[in-house]
Amino acid sequence: MWKRTAKGLTFTFHLAGINNQNFLMRDDQTGSFWQQISGRAIGGPLAGTQLDPVHSDELTFALWRGEYPGGTVLKPVRKFAGDYESKNWEARMARAPTVVDVGSSGPKARELVLGVEAFGASRAYPVSRILSEKLIQDQIGSEPVLVAVGPDGKSIRVFHARLKEGEPAPDFYRRTDISAVAAATPELPIFFDSATLSEWNFKGCAVSGRMTGACLAEVRAIKDYWFDWQTYHPQTSLFGKRIGPRK
Repeated sequence: MWKRTAKGLTFTFHLAGINNQNFLMRDDQTGSFWQQISGRAIGGPLAGTQLDPVHSDELTFALWRGEYPGGTVLKPVRKFAGDYESKNWEARMARAPTVVDVGSSGPKARELVLGVEAFGASRAYPVSRILSEKLIQDQIGSEPVLVAVGPDGKSIRVFHARLKEGEPAPDFYRRTDISAVAAATPELPIFFDSATLSEWNFKGCAVSGRMTGACLAEVRAIKDYWFDWQTYHPQTSLFGKRIGPRK
């Protein structure tokens, strides 16, 4: 998700084409072409201009509603109902071929990954592995990160795992007694740290223990197909697997 403003202009975008199977957007104001995944203009008068990211989450509706009970929902427009993709779109796209070769090892081209670009590096996490492990402690660049699955067992967030600058990150552990009934409870603690034994919720905030009231910084992450993420992040590393050479 990107802000629509840059260079003192507010843009109106339209889908203009596909570049390596990633959307290209064209703005009405200057005719520049923008890459969907990077938010960068790659052609036209504003080539090289970068849009600023807007924080966004991909959550289940129940969890989102629990965190933001006063939030609003964008409803489908009934007269365009026939133009929306069907509910099996993801299953259908998983079988679609790609024009990008991602090599013989590593994930399949259309395996879903959670891509993170932060701390001077980029890293991809297979979504299936995240959902299986529930809590992953890792490092991107020189910084420790925590990849956490929400109490609903489906939503994912990434956090900077330092409690204090200049101090090593503690070990974090997932609670094993999370009830499905309480899955949409925003303040439900889902993991705790070894240094202070504080308990942390899915917002990354401590709700009990010595760190109560403190919050871990959330790290921007996007869900993407492996072929698309690797195409636009050619130096990416891949959690748990070695990346094979690209042809």
